[in-house]
Amino acid sequence: MATSVGTDRGVGFAVLFVVLALVGALAALVGGLLETQLTAAWGFAAASIAGAIAIMAIQLSG
Repeated sequence: MATSVGTDRGVGFAVLFVVLALVGALAALVGGLLETQLTAAWGFAAASIAGAIAIMAIQLSG
């Protein structure tokens, strides 16, 4: 019976980048409410990139 030993590093990276995506989404929300388009745009960009990296971390760790 073959067993494999792995690490949870991919899950940890995913959690880290999900938190960063949430911070970016919050920045986009605050920028939208304060009507500062540049802040909202940077927040949306950060949330999108961090979300993509979080998904990639899960896919590569499995």
